[in-house]
Amino acid sequence: MILRWFYSFVLMIASPLFLYSLYKSKPNKPKFGQRWKEHFGFTPRLQHATNAPFWIHAVSVGEVLAVTPLIKTFKKQNPSASIIITTTTSTGAAEAEKLGELVEHRYMPVDFSFTVNGFISAIQPQALFIMETELWPNTLHCCQLNNIPVTIINARLSARSEARYKKFPFVFSLLLKNINFILAQTKQDAQRFVNLGLKEQQVSVTGSIKFDIKVNHEQLTQASLLRHSIGQEREVWVAASTHKGEDEQLIKAHQQLLSKKPNALLILVPRHPERFLSVQTLVEQTGLSVITRSSQQAITDDTQLYLGDSMGEMMVLLGAADVCFIAGSLIGDKVGGHNLLEAAALKKPILNGPSYFNFKQITEQLVELGACTICKDSSEITDSLMQLFDNKKIRLEQGEIAFSFVQKNQGALQKTIDAMQTKGAIQTK
Repeated sequence: MILRWFYSFVLMIASPLFLYSLYKSKPNKPKFGQRWKEHFGFTPRLQHATNAPFWIHAVSVGEVLAVTPLIKTFKKQNPSASIIITTTTSTGAAEAEKLGELVEHRYMPVDFSFTVNGFISAIQPQALFIMETELWPNTLHCCQLNNIPVTIINARLSARSEARYKKFPFVFSLLLKNINFILAQTKQDAQRFVNLGLKEQQVSVTGSIKFDIKVNHEQLTQASLLRHSIGQEREVWVAASTHKGEDEQLIKAHQQLLSKKPNALLILVPRHPERFLSVQTLVEQTGLSVITRSSQQAITDDTQLYLGDSMGEMMVLLGAADVCFIAGSLIGDKVGGHNLLEAAALKKPILNGPSYFNFKQITEQLVELGACTICKDSSEITDSLMQLFDNKKIRLEQGEIAFSFVQKNQGALQKTIDAMQTKGAIQTK
């Protein structure tokens, strides 16, 4: 209890900075409006719930996208179930709204007991499912006090995180006693949770639901239309989910590529919408000819860079390219990479930077299979692009290998739902 009080005190001191960052107005960032009160436990009751809802927490856009197939599958199998999804960010909220009548959305309260209790009082959830490892001590504690079972789905724990928790075991102990079940992505993830003190019967390996990607007809059609507007004969590559500090390296790689492939086009897609304008300015300062997706201008033969400044279209932009570079992997230990599986599901050869600890196993498996190449800097990115653009046969073979890898690992969605039902977190059909 003393540890939790100390944690709450530290959170109270740090929360103004956190909230300032959360609410700070940025270009292309959706506004919270009057809904900011939800972060403080002033949560409106659900409008359409006919029974105690299942509560799913997905912190932001990436987690909402990942959990969407699970929600759709679960709702199909349990049509009378009520689902509430919480996010912390407004961009996550905008993505959650696309689920329509499948869910109702509320903002996640800041992790103080009084705010969480306000949320629970208004919503009355029957179970909490947390996407990956977004763990908050007071939220978990309040759930246990209210007999709300907590299940971590698609859980992962890196070796680095395990080592960090072992140095400060009291931190994990705050969480451990209030977690009912862990549904881990891999055996290694599961073992790390057990190493930290979780009982083996509380941990199951269900795989990563991110493998259960469904590329729909509309996405393929839009990708085909975009590629047609670019030109079928041009060399096209995409740099997906870039962070500050990476754009310069990727632009440099493209400039080097243009010296050898003057018709090449780079589709550059920043991770966060608030960076769209600054990245556009950066590109314009380099002298490259740039067109933004939001402008809806026609892509000409002179266009050298296409800026993906839109939300929810990653599969379309990936699908229009010949080669995919997955960003978040060029800036040391700050990010740790992003999901490679969307590109793999689209049969694309993949390039990745050297920092990918958040997707270590998937990345290393794709590298071992020959479907992914690790590039440590802009020169290596250019060299790899040249090799792939000069050899269509290899490019297509790598894409097929990547696609087969995704197909062989699918099935985690149903395994996850089955495990939740077996362990009692879901008790009605």
